Order: sequence, then structure tokens, then C-alpha cells
Amino acid sequence: MSYNVFVIAEAYIIPHHQIYKVFMSASPSNRSTVIWPMLVMALGTFVLGLTEFSSMSMLPLIAETYAVTPSMAGNVISGYAIGVVIGAPSFMLLTNKTNRRTALIIFAAMMCIANGLSAIASSLPELVFYRVLSGLPHGAYFGTALLIAASMAPTGKRASYMSMVFAGLTIATIVGVPMATLIGQNMSWRVCMAIVAVLALITIALIYLFVPSSPVTTPTNLREEFGVLKNKLVWSISGIIFVGFGGVFCIYTYLADTILNVTHSPEVTISVAMMMFGIGTTIGNWFISKLADKSPLRTTGIALLCSVGVAVMYVFAASNIWWLYLTVFLLGASVGLAAVIQSMLLDVSPTGHAMIGALVQCAFNTANAIGPMLGGALLASGASFNETGYVSAMLFFGGFIMWALSYLQLRNRNLTLATS
Repeated sequence: MSYNVFVIAEAYIIPHHQIYKVFMSASPSNRSTVIWPMLVMALGTFVLGLTEFSSMSMLPLIAETYAVTPSMAGNVISGYAIGVVIGAPSFMLLTNKTNRRTALIIFAAMMCIANGLSAIASSLPELVFYRVLSGLPHGAYFGTALLIAASMAPTGKRASYMSMVFAGLTIATIVGVPMATLIGQNMSWRVCMAIVAVLALITIALIYLFVPSSPVTTPTNLREEFGVLKNKLVWSISGIIFVGFGGVFCIYTYLADTILNVTHSPEVTISVAMMMFGIGTTIGNWFISKLADKSPLRTTGIALLCSVGVAVMYVFAASNIWWLYLTVFLLGASVGLAAVIQSMLLDVSPTGHAMIGALVQCAFNTANAIGPMLGGALLASGASFNETGYVSAMLFFGGFIMWALSYLQLRNRNLTLATS
């Protein structure tokens, strides 16, 4: 189940017009046998994007339903993240020898059932439990879909085909989440989760119809995969995500509450802010990766310090919706560091890529748990929603400290190699 993390990162930053060109340049027969399976798998990542991010924009509605504080409702986000952390490495091992199409169907079925149960949860603890279940297939679905895409791509087209799988996630952040937010505000957050469950059910049927059977011919070498965990650099570089990206989720989780209670803007502006975050993420993926081509380590350090400034800016920008839009756009752009950090991990660990992929998923979703928890703790002490920006800034700075540790280790390693 090994896969090249750099190719995954490269695929994620390919502009969507290139995906359109790939689709239009393919022959009709090739579209049915290759391109359509890519689009079907992208529907699954779209569902995952909706599952993970739409609940953040609907936290005020969830808190109102169960008559709890926003900080308590934030456990819904942390629950999903915990599910991803548990599920990514676990299902990587459990499906080690399973036909990849069968594995995709299993993961989509889990998405369907867990989101359906979430829609009818009678209490907040019950909802949190179902969100944990919802997160279990997240990392495994991504990894398996990317493996199938890579195996089906013609020579020289692997990154483009894999980018189609990732396109579902980016479309979810730009279009899906704002639409889900509007539906939640005008109908119910339960309706949104029910729609996600239906989309997952449709995904199951389409995977069965369009995605070809993909037997595993070379099962993962588990000793090699787990061996990467002995590499200190893998942990320090991953620590940038574990700690630093908590700053993204600390703000994003309580963004809707900030808009309603601090900015005092209409509910519709929440959808606009979510769209700005998605656009920022897409542009940031492209722009930061271009800067990182020359010096990924230096680009990462500078971007983390800039993110500290963006987080502090959020505290003061919350009084004006236009400044808030700009800040949220810049916050989304910081997510572009993900591709750079993944490529750095590949550089320091040429083997065990499946474990690195699982570790990155765990890191992101640990950050997704830490950010809301620390932000919620601040809110519980009586702070204003926009003051979560201060916690976010500390988390980004923590990521910078992990970057500094990685820099020192890399410098020492290079000196050792030079003198040996």
C-alpha cells in the first residue's frame, strides 16, 4: 500500500483547468474506463470534505439544538478528528490485502452509516460518538483512492489523475461547505448530515459500477512502514502539523460564532467567509508550493511566522466583515503548507510512504482536535470568540518552534554527511 507522498502533494496543487484539459483530451472510451472512475472517487473526497468542514460552520446551530455552550459543541469537531487519528493507521493495516475497490466501498458505507446516525443523534454525547465513527474512514479512503488513481493513470499523467481525486475536497471547501451552511441555516444541520449520507450511498453505487477491481499484488512491508517512526526528523517535521495547524482549526471552528456575535453580520455572510477560506486554500496550495520549489524549509518557516501575524490580525479584523473576509482568505492560504511539509517528509524518509501518509492524516486531525479544544477552553473562561486568534497565534508559533527543531536537525545531519 506504499505511495509517493510527493506525487500526492503535487497532485493537490495542480490547477483545476488542467483537470478539465485532461478530461476533454481523453477519448470517449478512455473517459468511460479511466476518467469516470477518477470523478467517482472524487465524489467520495467531496463527501469527506463536507463531513469534516460543514459541521464547523454549523456549530452555532448544533449548540442551539442541544442547549449547550459553543465550546461544548466544539467537541463535535474534536470527535471527528479523533476518529481520523484512530482510523488512518488502523484501516491501513486492516485493508493491507483487501481489493482496493472493495475497500473503497467499505469506507463509503461507513461514511453513509455514520453521517446518517449523526443526523438523528438525540444528544450531544451521542453526536460526538457518531462523529468519531464518521472520521474513521477518512484517511483510509484518501490513501486507497490515490493508489487506484496512480495505478490507472497513463505514463506522465499520474499527478493529473490523482489531482482529480483531490479536486472533490477543494470543491467541497469552495462550494459544498457554503451551500451546506445555507441549507443548515434555512432548514436544519440534521438535513445537511442526511444529505451527506445520501451522497455517500450514491458514491457506493457509483464505485461498484465505474471503479475497476484493483487487487493488491504487493502487500505493505509492515516492518519497513513502521521503521519510519524511528526517524526523529519525521516526528519534528510532522510536529509542524500536529501543533501549528491547530491554529487554523482554532479559528475556523468558531468562525461562524465570531461572525454572529462579534462582527454582528447576517447569517449569509458565514457562507461567504467559508468560500473565502476555500479559495484561499486553493490559491495558497499553488502559490506556496511555487515559493517552496527553491527552498521548502525556508518557505515553511516564513509562512508559519506570517500565519502568526494573520492569527493576531483576526482578533482585530473581526469588527469589520470585509477585513474578516481578507483574514479568513489568508488563513486558508496557510493550508498550502501541507504539500510542502509532505514533500519534506518524503525527502527525509525515502521508504515507508504509506505510514507517512497515515501519519500526516493523524497530524492534521490531531491539530483539528487540539485547536477547537484550546479555543473552547478560552471561550469557557469568558473570552470573546475573536480572541481565539490569540490561541491560534500561539499554536502557529508552536509550529514554528517545531520547524526550528527540524532545521537544526537537518543542518546537523548535512554537516555529518559532509564530513563523513
